[in-house]
Amino acid sequence: MSSANPDPSVPVVLSVRGRPPSGRPPGVLAACDGSDGALWALDRAMTEAEVFGLPLYVLAVVNPAPAGYPPGMAELVHESVETLVESMADGLRRSVAAVQQARSRPYAGELSLYVVLGNVIEVLLAASTRQHTLVLGTRGNGGFSRLLLGSVSAAAVHHAACPVLVVPAPPDR
Repeated sequence: MSSANPDPSVPVVLSVRGRPPSGRPPGVLAACDGSDGALWALDRAMTEAEVFGLPLYVLAVVNPAPAGYPPGMAELVHESVETLVESMADGLRRSVAAVQQARSRPYAGELSLYVVLGNVIEVLLAASTRQHTLVLGTRGNGGFSRLLLGSVSAAAVHHAACPVLVVPAPPDR
């Protein structure tokens, strides 16, 4: 899929507490890291949400400190984390715009975008609670291309609190 101009009017909810806002009705939750696999999964998630008449929640997770910071370093990287979150929000808008552009018709349902700080697997598993379906690609932006499933999709299949739809690459890939 090609990149498209993001729609700046699409709001992105930023959460620093490690999970997306709760209290929303169950819907289709799409994990999106901007990879090709995530874009194919997002397209399928749009279809699932339309078919079932459910809201679509698109979630990007930013893990700014995979191993944590040594004492005193957190203050020094605060500005970098803000830049990273803003970049991920822009990337999320671009991903949605690219999928919209590639579809034969525009997505007509309710759409909410979330960027959450935290561990990707932990955030996705927590966000899967009370959802109709979690949709994600077989592999994201990780470095082990020889694996059939990435660590995030494998964890979701085994531990999510809702049904999981893992979307493979199109046959021509």
